[in-house]
Amino acid sequence: MATRFKKSDLKYYRSALLSLRARLRGNVTQLTSEALRDQDTADQGNLSTLPVHMADLGTDAFEQEFTLTLLQNEEGAVKLIDTALSRIDSGTFGTCDDCTSSIPKMRLKAIPYTPHCVTCARKNEQAV
Repeated sequence: MATRFKKSDLKYYRSALLSLRARLRGNVTQLTSEALRDQDTADQGNLSTLPVHMADLGTDAFEQEFTLTLLQNEEGAVKLIDTALSRIDSGTFGTCDDCTSSIPKMRLKAIPYTPHCVTCARKNEQAV
């Protein structure tokens, strides 16, 4: 049975989710800019008179890959937040997607966009 939240609780969670989404979207924009800037610099070639060292190229490639991974993670979190906001609107917020039991408020305060209770989240992590 799903936990029924008071309007004030839902308002708190909506506010927390909107704030987190705004922060993450800023991060996504910045990470995208960094990834594209790194690519633009690489496309322009080496304008320096110094030779390019292979280690520098490897570091640049690693940093770009790392930035793209962070970008992917942040975009995934934004999608989860949007889904959580939809669950608030539909009245299913706080209900586990897998077992339909209530998600504890402490878990929702820590991860307000979580679609799973602790038990199901553990099962999903072990399956991966």
